[in-house]
Amino acid sequence: MGASFRSLAFWVVVLGFFLASAAASDPDDFRRAFPIVEPDSEHTKIRLAREGLEAIQRITNPIAVVAVIGPYRSGKSFLLNQLLSLSCDEGFGVGHMRDTKTKGMWVWGTPVELDVDGTKVSILYLDTEGFESVGKSNVYDDRIFALATVMSSVLIYNLPETIREADISRLSFAVEIAEEFYGRVKGQDVAFEPAKLLWLIQRDFLQGKSVQEMVNEALRRVPNNNGDRNIDQVNQIRDSLAIMGDNSTAFSLPQPHLQRTKLCDMKDSELDQLYVEKREQLKQLVATIIRPKIIQGKPLNGNEFVAFLEQILEALNKGEIPSTGSIVEVFNKVILERCLKLYSQRMDIMRLPMQENRLQEVHEESKAGSKKLFDRQRFGRHHAEQSIVKLDDEIQKVYRTFLLENEYQSSKLCEAKYTECEDKMDHLQVMRLPSMAKFSAGFLQCNETFERQCVGPSKELYKQKMMKMLGKSRSLFIKDYNDRLSNWLVIFSLTVAMVGRWAIPIGILLLVLLLYWRCCGSRKSGSHWLLPLYNNRHRDGDSRPRSD
Repeated sequence: MGASFRSLAFWVVVLGFFLASAAASDPDDFRRAFPIVEPDSEHTKIRLAREGLEAIQRITNPIAVVAVIGPYRSGKSFLLNQLLSLSCDEGFGVGHMRDTKTKGMWVWGTPVELDVDGTKVSILYLDTEGFESVGKSNVYDDRIFALATVMSSVLIYNLPETIREADISRLSFAVEIAEEFYGRVKGQDVAFEPAKLLWLIQRDFLQGKSVQEMVNEALRRVPNNNGDRNIDQVNQIRDSLAIMGDNSTAFSLPQPHLQRTKLCDMKDSELDQLYVEKREQLKQLVATIIRPKIIQGKPLNGNEFVAFLEQILEALNKGEIPSTGSIVEVFNKVILERCLKLYSQRMDIMRLPMQENRLQEVHEESKAGSKKLFDRQRFGRHHAEQSIVKLDDEIQKVYRTFLLENEYQSSKLCEAKYTECEDKMDHLQVMRLPSMAKFSAGFLQCNETFERQCVGPSKELYKQKMMKMLGKSRSLFIKDYNDRLSNWLVIFSLTVAMVGRWAIPIGILLLVLLLYWRCCGSRKSGSHWLLPLYNNRHRDGDSRPRSD
């Protein structure tokens, strides 16, 4: 009973888990706007909102972003709802209808799927906090504008009525971004493709100049016959905007209705029909120019896009005022790390220790390879010089580490070889039978081995120590050899002297004994033999008769 109950409880928990997972992954849960960036307490810097980032991270397709920027209360949120075919109740919050207005940046959680050049792309629509609202600093506006400029694929600059000088000045930042990141050399891969700029001007009337003519006229250089510095600055901005060329488009959109505060309550049938037609044309235009966000030739999925967003935010919050240089520096930071890794890998291949000139050659070759990689992948033209200087500094730091390591390994190796030679010389010093030939052969072999195997910056120092040690060992061996030779000569001389001192008496004694033996011994031997012979003959004569 208890086992069956526990089994039932287990399956209830598992079922509840799967139901919760299914509910969490329900696409309807993402059919709302999520904050992805919000202001800090002082409304000067911006920070990430994890809720919106989680909605983006689940996207596996390449991502494209349509961001709408513009002045405060210019109809950005309503425009985004129109592009998404959403009502105000279900889409982005509209300022004059709800108490909660757009703060920071908000993204629509359900991306629009679109086929772009045969690839399924997820298009995110982004709403931004308006410029020039009360209680904010200009730095905060610059950060929001810069963030939208860098992260979007299509940047819709929503302007009411006309183009003001302040609007052109604000675009100068976007232009610097374009100069730094877009198409350094035509025909090469784009390292960082900025947003396509869409000038969207909403007017109550369409008579007179076209929107494109308005944009061209606004960007035309201002005559400056008196050399006014302020006008020079204005013209520099206009010259910079010229680089965007084909990357910008102008589009006009009439007012949807005279009663703007009631727009959210109106259906398409109640809106101005010319507006409805132009709105549909705008949708088609956006779909035509939209492309996935490309970073170094690669489209970004949800996780990669969030990582990219974190990089941007780090750059924008780095200083008091965001600058193109600060953004370039942060983006190049990853490339710098990659180049330093390549340099270190090439240096690690070499076995230390080695001669300093060879290490210098390897350093120069590795440095050239790293710089080549950096030039191929780096961001920016004007501000990249700072990154190049930083790359040189970082490589030099790593190289100094290799120099110290090479010196340490050289010292370690040469010390070992020096100790081996010293031990060998000590062994030759204490030979029981000293041999000049053996010592000379060992001396030469030790010297040659040290010369061949001791390499690196410590060789010269240990070579001098080696020469002193070998010279001292040679002198000691010769001295000891001579001392031993002298001792043997003394012993030999003493032996000869001792032997010579007793040689004559002993020789005389031996001679006397020899003579004595020869003389006395011979005589005794003769009487012993002759006499008996002699007696025998006498006896025989006595027994024979005489013949006379």
